[in-house]
Amino acid sequence: MYGAMKVTVGGSLKLAFRPWVEGLEHIPADGPAILASNHLSFSDSFFLPAVLDRKVTFIAKAEYFNTPGVKGRLTAAFFKGVGQLPVDRSGVRGAGEAAIRSGIEVLERGELFGIYPEGTRSPDGRLYRGKPGGLARVALATGAPVIPVAMIDTEKIQPPGQVMPKLMRPGIRIGRPLDFTRYQGMEHDRFVLRAVTDEVMYEIMKLSGQEYVDVYATAMKRQLADAAKAEKEAGKAAKAALAQAEKAEKAEKAEKAETPERAQQGPTGS
Repeated sequence: MYGAMKVTVGGSLKLAFRPWVEGLEHIPADGPAILASNHLSFSDSFFLPAVLDRKVTFIAKAEYFNTPGVKGRLTAAFFKGVGQLPVDRSGVRGAGEAAIRSGIEVLERGELFGIYPEGTRSPDGRLYRGKPGGLARVALATGAPVIPVAMIDTEKIQPPGQVMPKLMRPGIRIGRPLDFTRYQGMEHDRFVLRAVTDEVMYEIMKLSGQEYVDVYATAMKRQLADAAKAEKEAGKAAKAALAQAEKAEKAEKAEKAETPERAQQGPTGS
């Protein structure tokens, strides 16, 4: 199924969008490797495999695989066909462990494993702090080389809320493999995990040219959501205050209209 999907989906993407690629020579012809990429768009997991000769396995949320109905079955078939594995993200810790196990299994088969160290898509096109759990633990547990990858302009093709994609050329830069075997067996040392992750993120930043933000993308998304909620509530309050003022003004005008003469006459004597 993967081969057929790669020809169909990959061929269509390459024909329609003509992505440019630098650094293909850094992808090994065989054997395990981890492709650690920035994450700008839903389409990242399709453009990267489209330009490679080898299969790349990414982790995808389980909802893509277990949605009922015809559409759900077609979606599940599509994601399986393009080499994505389902992970239940209902429990954060459990999801992380499942992703790590899946990554190790893929690499033990001698295949390519794709991962986004930021953990989620960038909310604003900037590069965010990498999460140390998944990438570093999989790399140290398997000894597989980590190949930094930068997706360029994929967020401009289909921004959130836009139905039809914009036809433009995205780019992909692939860096030199990073060897972390010197840390093998230390996958439970949080300082080592942090150091490995930060080194990979630095290489991704050099490849992508993105501004780096030393906070997690998930935290930034929460901040943006809270700010949007606060702005919405402030807008509602302002609208309610304006409506109340208009109501009071109308009431005042109505009262004056009912007693026009009294409003104009002064006090009368005996």
